[in-house]
Amino acid sequence: MNKRMISLMAAALALLSASGQVEFIGVGDHPVIEETPDPNTDLKKIFVVFDTDGVGMSFNSSTGEPATWETFYYRDGHLVIEPVPGIRWNGMKTTLPQVIPNIGYKIVEGSRAYFYWVVNYADYYLELNDLFFNEEAPCNLLTLTVDGRGDAIPYYTVDGDRRVLDRDIKLTYDTQVRDDSTDWEPQQVVESFAALDQGIEIVPPLCDTRFLLTGDRFLEQWNIAVGAESDDYYTNAVSCGATTWQERDQDDGSTSSDGELDNGLGGSAPARIIFTGYPSSAVVYRVWEMATDPDFENVILQFNQDEVDYTFNETGTFYMRYMVANASGSCEAYSDVFTISMNESYIPERLPNIFSPGTTEGVNDIWKVVPRPKSILEFHCWIYNRWGRLIYEFTDPYGGWDGRYRGKLVDPGVYYYVLTAVGSDGQKFNRRGDINILHYKGRRGTSSPTGTGG
Repeated sequence: MNKRMISLMAAALALLSASGQVEFIGVGDHPVIEETPDPNTDLKKIFVVFDTDGVGMSFNSSTGEPATWETFYYRDGHLVIEPVPGIRWNGMKTTLPQVIPNIGYKIVEGSRAYFYWVVNYADYYLELNDLFFNEEAPCNLLTLTVDGRGDAIPYYTVDGDRRVLDRDIKLTYDTQVRDDSTDWEPQQVVESFAALDQGIEIVPPLCDTRFLLTGDRFLEQWNIAVGAESDDYYTNAVSCGATTWQERDQDDGSTSSDGELDNGLGGSAPARIIFTGYPSSAVVYRVWEMATDPDFENVILQFNQDEVDYTFNETGTFYMRYMVANASGSCEAYSDVFTISMNESYIPERLPNIFSPGTTEGVNDIWKVVPRPKSILEFHCWIYNRWGRLIYEFTDPYGGWDGRYRGKLVDPGVYYYVLTAVGSDGQKFNRRGDINILHYKGRRGTSSPTGTGG
């Protein structure tokens, strides 16, 4: 195969590969930006031209026949289609010497139609001269005013739906966020806006900062992005978070610690709970409030501090929340409400009367109050032998007797208990009865008398 044939084949392949493609002529130093819209628009491409003045547009055809050109746009809700005058035909290419901007093109070759939209960016050029914020902004909304221009860039689908190209104009500033544990950490925020014609409204940042507005993405691709920066912004906005910590009593008398509790607080009195609030940087005033209703209409206690270590000794349901405010009191914020449910006092009417000390560990080897007492603030239990001698006493409602007297297991037989207690709701308890110790192996004698009275 000679070089001329190879050259002709390469030219043919290049021409075929360009068929159905749009090219622009005379665009200068700023290449045309191609956008691929959603398929449901039926548009093949959206072309953003830096400035269409003096720019031509051509279409490569694969049929060997000139393509036909029409423009389409919408006026008063109606589709308007008009032929494009002045189209030139040169072999496989049809050319429009001067682009008509901000309009749609329907180009037909053979039985196939292609729809395009051409934007003249010069008509929507982004100008950012200065950036201002509202000094009297409310606590939950901050409005920024731009000295400049950044109108929406519209286009239409083939069905006549108005769409807007996202200009991706970026606003950058600092705020605070709570990390996974407790503390507030600085964080840079970057928000994006499709256009500036609707203004800029954001949630006020939680720390002092400056606002930087830059863009747009088209100017960035052309390496001529613009920007504007505000003066220093001193925040009034406040926020807060809160956690709780409670030491839990287990069934076996041991304790465990629960952190970050948002429910299940309380239980049996006394219940020690630590409440910790975490204020954002603009907070000056802070208070923990305790109430007997979830709406906090009946506040019974206040603590002007971030951490409260409180022991609940009363029966009932209580509510705690953390509130913060700025220096002027114009902005405030609240934590979630914590519900603390304290049980009514309780000691069973009938206590266990049989146990076997020193046998299998953990199985009926300690005599104690079962089911467990609840919300008991005062407690005293005495154990006597049958002759009335005191052989053991304890004051922990979750405690018990291991069947020993002076370090040795007592003899099997009948013993007696006397129990008095006072609950968190003021209820008084008096219990008395017998304890039957069964025969067991491994006993090494006893220190309690068995043959004579006390």
